[in-house]
Amino acid sequence: MSRVRIVNAGYVVTVDDADTILLDTTVVVEDGVITEITRAEAAAKEAGDSSRLADETVLDAGGKLLLPGLVNLHTHLPMTLLRGLAENVDLQGFLTRVWAAEGAVMDPDTVELGATLGAIESLLGGCTTQLDMYFHHEAAHRGAVVAGSRHVIGPVFFDGPGPDGLSWQERLDNLRTWPGVLDRVGGPCIPVAAMPHATYTCGPDGLAEVVTVLRALLAEDPRPGLLTTHVSENEAENDGIRERYGASPTEVLARAGWVEPDLPLVVGHGVHLSEGDRMLLGDAHAAVGHCPGSNLKLASGALRWEDVRSSGIRIGLGTDGCSSSNDLDMWLVMRQAALLARLTSGRPDVASAAEVLRACTIEGARALGLGDQIGSVEVGKRADLVLLDLQAPHLAPVHDVEALLVFAAGRGDVTDVLVDGEPVVRGRRSTRVDVPAVVARARERGKAAWAAVDVS
Repeated sequence: MSRVRIVNAGYVVTVDDADTILLDTTVVVEDGVITEITRAEAAAKEAGDSSRLADETVLDAGGKLLLPGLVNLHTHLPMTLLRGLAENVDLQGFLTRVWAAEGAVMDPDTVELGATLGAIESLLGGCTTQLDMYFHHEAAHRGAVVAGSRHVIGPVFFDGPGPDGLSWQERLDNLRTWPGVLDRVGGPCIPVAAMPHATYTCGPDGLAEVVTVLRALLAEDPRPGLLTTHVSENEAENDGIRERYGASPTEVLARAGWVEPDLPLVVGHGVHLSEGDRMLLGDAHAAVGHCPGSNLKLASGALRWEDVRSSGIRIGLGTDGCSSSNDLDMWLVMRQAALLARLTSGRPDVASAAEVLRACTIEGARALGLGDQIGSVEVGKRADLVLLDLQAPHLAPVHDVEALLVFAAGRGDVTDVLVDGEPVVRGRRSTRVDVPAVVARARERGKAAWAAVDVS
């Protein structure tokens, strides 16, 4: 039995249903599951049984804050290698440049390297779960799992060959065999996911076929299922889909059987959802992977937080890929989301710190169908946990803990990270990966990507 004891945490931000915040607490993890949450004094008395503690790892959380691991609900981890290749362009200009680089250099080995680099960046910043979307999905999954991430990914679909050159039938075959690949590669539990890129790269008939195959898989597999795709990222996308199909992207998905209450759906971006779109998604309990940094940087528009939430749509937070947002910093995303929501509504009480923190933890977990396993610090849940050092000047004094996390804390304050009970970051260092070696390899591959892009 593996056992981890996190002792003397000054604060435990549980993000449970009551948003409980505990003081001076010890948390015990056995075989990846949180088994005890007790006052530090009681835990100290209990520790007198030395035989019980012989094989455990002890993390001293004195002067620190413990919270659930952050959930990135929309990203493209391998695009860490394309950071900075598509600057000062809108979404369509971005895609033109990035697709050129991807076709030239992003083979399976490079995708695996980029995913490892992205997973390391994420974990060092306290993000334990990523909803990733990228071609060569198996390579990406291997790369992220090596670093210790709870990495949610699945086969990507394009009507045409796409950067990986696969046929539609090959993509369907990848989906049919995906559960077996997940078992072989290993890593923390994730849903069985299917990931058509967008309604502008996948037609309605293909989208419907993906749902049919996924439902057949889920009838045989105990894991949850998931659909995700890009939706209404900017107005040009909406205009193009309406011209082609006489419908919005969300309406195209609904006609293809995607927008149903029994199958989790995460739409990436969702910036320009109409009232009708929001009603469809809300009735199906779907989620939006809100990426404020990417949307601002590409001038795609601003998601209206209060309109989305009032429609019954779950909001999670995402970074998008590093070639559009330039980093994987979920602390920055939380701050951007809160400030943008207040700007667009003209109200300082929209998107409270507690609500934004929930979007980045338990709501993201629920959107993935994993809310019963991760996203909060509660007995019986898997131990995806983060320790934050409160000794920095910008984190003193502590008055409103949730506001401190959303508006003052940053990824540099993260000291230790557990995923599925395993300490994958200790003392601000990865326990699994030779980070300098990965960075050196990434710099070399980055040179090839830059050479493939026309920046004139």
